[in-house]
Amino acid sequence: MNPQHCLFVCTTCGSKWQDGQRVGTSAGEQLLEQLEALHQDWDLAAEFPIQAVGCMSACNRSCAISFAAAGKHTYLFGDITSEDPNIELGNILECAEKYYQHPTGVLPWAERPAPLKQGILAKIPPLIPTPTHAAV
Repeated sequence: MNPQHCLFVCTTCGSKWQDGQRVGTSAGEQLLEQLEALHQDWDLAAEFPIQAVGCMSACNRSCAISFAAAGKHTYLFGDITSEDPNIELGNILECAEKYYQHPTGVLPWAERPAPLKQGILAKIPPLIPTPTHAAV
């Protein structure tokens, strides 16, 4: 059984600001909406939910998404926008499926779609459980 997986999508990415207030719909919110529409018909929808995140601190590389699961590497990708004709949003779910299937979540560069090759911001190793010490 695979651990719970999650596709995080930054909803602050690509926001327009006026007088310190966010105005309109951000590019991240648009990306989230489009991914959610694709996600509904995805075979792994129940095992790999999408979660909106207020900010992923990748502002200069928006829009940002992340794949995460307990015991697996976490990947952070930027420069994901549905307005780029080179990005097929379905590729994100295809890559997420490869992540889901790999026991440690490793996504070899050659196996990722182009936007997720060029847009990689971080590959964070999984936490290693701290061994417990038996009481003496």
